[in-house]
Amino acid sequence: MTTKQEADLDHSTPYANLTPDVILDAIDRTGYATSGSLLALNSYENRVYQVGLEEGGFLIAKFYRPGRWQEATIREEHDFSRELAEEEIPVIAPLADEAGDTLHRHAGYFFALFPRHGGRPPELDDAEHLRWLGRLLGRIHAVGAVRPFHHRPVLNVQHFGHEALAFVMEHGFVPAELAHNYRLAAETLLQQIEAAFDLVGPYHRLRLHGDCHPGNILWTDYGPHFVDLDDCLSGPAIQDLWMLLSGSREEMARQLRLLLEGYEQFFAFDRVQLHLIEALRALRLMNYSAWLARRWQDPAFPHTFPWFNTPRYWEDQLITLREQAERLAEPPIQLKA
Repeated sequence: MTTKQEADLDHSTPYANLTPDVILDAIDRTGYATSGSLLALNSYENRVYQVGLEEGGFLIAKFYRPGRWQEATIREEHDFSRELAEEEIPVIAPLADEAGDTLHRHAGYFFALFPRHGGRPPELDDAEHLRWLGRLLGRIHAVGAVRPFHHRPVLNVQHFGHEALAFVMEHGFVPAELAHNYRLAAETLLQQIEAAFDLVGPYHRLRLHGDCHPGNILWTDYGPHFVDLDDCLSGPAIQDLWMLLSGSREEMARQLRLLLEGYEQFFAFDRVQLHLIEALRALRLMNYSAWLARRWQDPAFPHTFPWFNTPRYWEDQLITLREQAERLAEPPIQLKA
């Protein structure tokens, strides 16, 4: 249900009313006494803060972008996080209040509180790091296979590809002199992506982390933990694996072999999904441009991404789409040693 406060928020400047006083008051109302210490952390889709507590220590407060998710969609993210945590999988899950609730609302904003955990990025050239990550991802997917999402997005070509292309074209982001060639390259790429999904055929759709890149994994002396399930969705298992691969085809094949050594201790991996690696990379490229375009009216985006929406950006994107089409034309990664 949309409250009047939510309706009054301007989605082009959604955080204009999110002042420090509003943030601290929201957290105080959950039962935590704040000290007044407030540090904004790097986050563009939502707003995330480190908040000091009177009794010492810190919390992380995440204020969700108004209008992006329905309440039920956010609650599924929280439920999945807590389900993983209950299985002792190291995922940073939201904190529950005395009533057991993890999602709060104040001044028109949904927000959640999390424990603060530090760490460093994983070393993806370290064989044991890759095996360890593979074991944890296998466990995440074993839990993710138990039941479906009902409100979270589904990873598909229509939304992440066709709709992404339509948005940047119809709203005039691609310069007129590049528009024909850009559309042609993107439509050719989309045909290849659809062919890859057709080749794979029906697959076991899982609840996934969805945005499992190295920046969402923090490593400590006790091993890794996963953060930020804001983009969790339903899709193929390979979506949570391919973003951990980099370098040449040989290097990526080695990395994936090591990941799967750990992964398959807990969950079976269907190797036909190797055909989706470059297709999923292509969808991410196209959706990233559309994400920036959809958020361009938010003042934080032109300030943070000044290179977007320039002729140079779209020239580079045209080259990138053509290069990605060449990758899609190649055979998939081979896992034989």
